[in-house]
Amino acid sequence: MTPSRRRLLLAAATTLALTGAGAGAAHADPPPDAPEQIDNGDFSAGVSPWFSFGTGALAVTDGQLCTTVAGGLANPWDAGIGQDGVPLIAGAEYTLGFAVSATPGAAVKAVLQLGSAPYTTYAAVDATATGTLQRVEQTFTVPDDDPSAQLIFQVGGSAQAQTICLDDVSLRGGEPPEPYEPDTGPRVRVNQVGYLPGGPKNATVVTEATEALPWQLRNAAGAVVASGTTTARGVDAASGQNVQTVDFSSYRTPGTGLTLTVDGETSHPFDISGALYDQLRSDSLQFFYAQRSGIAIDGDLIGDEYARPAGHLGLAPNQGDTNVPCQPGVCDYSLDVRGGWYDAGDHGKYVVNGGIATYQLLNTFERTKTAATANGGAELADSTLRVPERDNGVPDILDEARWELEFLLRMQVPAGKPLAGMVHHKIHDQNWTGLPLSPQDDPQPRELHPPSTAATLNLAATAAQCARLFAPYDAAFATRCGTAAKTAYAAAKAHPAVYASPTDGTGGGAYDDSNVTDEFYWAAAELYLTTGAQNYLADLTASPHHTGNVFDARGFGWQSVAALGRLDLATVPNGLPAADLARVRASVTAAADTYLAELRRQAYGLPMPGDANSYFWGGNSNVINNAVVLATAFDLTRNPVYRDGAVQAMDYILGRNALNISYVTGWGEHAAQNQHSRIFGHQLDPNLPRPPAGSLAGGPNAALQDPFVAQLLAGCEPMFCYVDDINSYSTNEVAINWNSALAWISSFLADQGDAGAVPATTCTARYSNYGAWQGGTGFTGQLTIQNTGATAVNGWSVRFAFTGDQRVREAWLAKVTQSGATVTARNESYNAKIAPGGTVTFGFNATTGGGANPRPGLVTVNGAACSLT
Repeated sequence: MTPSRRRLLLAAATTLALTGAGAGAAHADPPPDAPEQIDNGDFSAGVSPWFSFGTGALAVTDGQLCTTVAGGLANPWDAGIGQDGVPLIAGAEYTLGFAVSATPGAAVKAVLQLGSAPYTTYAAVDATATGTLQRVEQTFTVPDDDPSAQLIFQVGGSAQAQTICLDDVSLRGGEPPEPYEPDTGPRVRVNQVGYLPGGPKNATVVTEATEALPWQLRNAAGAVVASGTTTARGVDAASGQNVQTVDFSSYRTPGTGLTLTVDGETSHPFDISGALYDQLRSDSLQFFYAQRSGIAIDGDLIGDEYARPAGHLGLAPNQGDTNVPCQPGVCDYSLDVRGGWYDAGDHGKYVVNGGIATYQLLNTFERTKTAATANGGAELADSTLRVPERDNGVPDILDEARWELEFLLRMQVPAGKPLAGMVHHKIHDQNWTGLPLSPQDDPQPRELHPPSTAATLNLAATAAQCARLFAPYDAAFATRCGTAAKTAYAAAKAHPAVYASPTDGTGGGAYDDSNVTDEFYWAAAELYLTTGAQNYLADLTASPHHTGNVFDARGFGWQSVAALGRLDLATVPNGLPAADLARVRASVTAAADTYLAELRRQAYGLPMPGDANSYFWGGNSNVINNAVVLATAFDLTRNPVYRDGAVQAMDYILGRNALNISYVTGWGEHAAQNQHSRIFGHQLDPNLPRPPAGSLAGGPNAALQDPFVAQLLAGCEPMFCYVDDINSYSTNEVAINWNSALAWISSFLADQGDAGAVPATTCTARYSNYGAWQGGTGFTGQLTIQNTGATAVNGWSVRFAFTGDQRVREAWLAKVTQSGATVTARNESYNAKIAPGGTVTFGFNATTGGGANPRPGLVTVNGAACSLT
């Protein structure tokens, strides 16, 4: 367990009292060309990567980093300003310099120290700061190597409140860093996890050769089981490498430890198996439990190394999320906003990121009602995941989504307050904290940030999903979600242009978005799918997004969510006119065709363009989201070309890339393991764990948006702009909305089994709703099944799923049962046989709460999907 920041600095201060400067005498000043080890020491880039504790908010004023410090703090180390990741070399001379002022005046101490236990002090510089900015410098020799030391300015301990300002912070000395050369392993790049037996199997070879090369596929015993020749692809724009590709899709025999040899190089080993992705579905969803706020994490569920006390419930040093005030001037109330998921590598909770992540978990479950390969949701049922709510009669993935939904609901502005019904954009620490820091040890005050239209519509959309999906399991919670969704949507329409400030980025990300037409479209679509109400239908059909192109070449994400509404309108049963529904579905397959064409152009086989602008912060999730569109096209059409595209896209994520790395922790021979996270800080503190298996790294970012990679990777080709280091938050962070994409596609891939030939349908289904009765609280339905196959059906079981709270009351001509939303009808003794060309019909009466009641989107007979007529 990480010590609290207070204890960390106390240990450092105690060491200082014993050892003085903690460094040897300097022999000479560092040379004029000595490298600079401090990032953004002149604050020209804003606050990042500086953090503080025990102070007011950090801000750059007239080029200086300034903050306030309360008077009366007992110790100098009770408040501080710091930077992590400072590299030090033993025996090297350094000059630490800074300009500092304090009003009315205070003692300030700069401490260079080990950033984790035992927090050894390497050097310290004392200053007496006055109201006039003054320069302080000291040269010293560092006694130890430390690639990631910590610089802390201790600014507490004054009897009077102070305003502290820093400028031109510099640490010159040491050696220039060695040119960074990533370890890319063998030149043959494969999906290091493996391939589905009936699916595509492709690899990329880095080579100087321009002519086709022979390849050999070997089993674990070393025997050649397949061979052929490569295809020359020339220079790949995204990597700058000359490459060739291998297609060994014709080899379909399951096995473990296979390798591919080309041009004298042998790939990492991989498997061929139909069960390849079963565990990844579980691992990728487990990430969300590990990120939970406001609950103790149970080591029996996730592993002892991940067990920790609940974070942000108000137990010291936490200031808690149970009674959080707004930023000054924003509101006059406090809210209980406990729970939810920590968004990423920090301890903030953001509604717009939480919204899309929650959507994707809910949609992963909703797909089980409409996709022929999803087996009716058996693999996502209750007690299938490692969550504390297992065995409660609710599918575990819904339990996990509910943890975030409860938080999102708590972020809504209460009735009677200004902007009632709107939703606060985010809640996080008043100032940035350093690495590492477990949630229960975070001492920073927490603040609610202003409401925004984007956040409000995120709640409206996900709460509408909640209302229909939870209806069969928890009617009261579903009703609560439905009420909140309608209230939020009405509030957003009343306040359509309340935007998050792009400058509100101290202590947490800004997540600003000044175009919310896509959020309006998404929210209207979800509310229409849940309620069937004409006002929502009118809003969504009037939106320019309804007929526009919502599938960008670079994928969708939290800032572009119109695709979410389009995907749900295409797949969730609804009452759109037939021509409109056909157009919506055609737009999905058209986008999938575009992504397939791009995938075939790319020598590394990913559905993303190869220019630098396509490699951006969190881009791995956008690659996967394009694969989600491909997978959805397969669900709609059963055309295996789309399934194969989705399968192949994951090769890039799992190792078939220029760096030869799997971006998913614990998956692949050479996988990321040092993602940026305060919780999983093993790289900086061996007492902490690495990110759990199934955690997705953000991926290459050609913009190099953190100081660590800006220095390390300057001039990198786009696909090389990544490093597996905890200090690189712009390439290697984790985030809930990235892992939600991984969870969705992992569930799809696990459902494909061996990805063999798609069987032809041998039945048709015609569903009829004969209308409502008892004031709309019930209806009568009928289902007719025709055997279109060549052989008779002897004994049948028909399955379909409702979209909301419909419950079968009684049935005739079949034995009908219902579990959740899923209805199963089994033959009577007298109608068990359906001859070729023959039909069977059964009917039922059902109750309903009056929401949307469209026909089911999937009907199966004995597990095989029927065509709907």
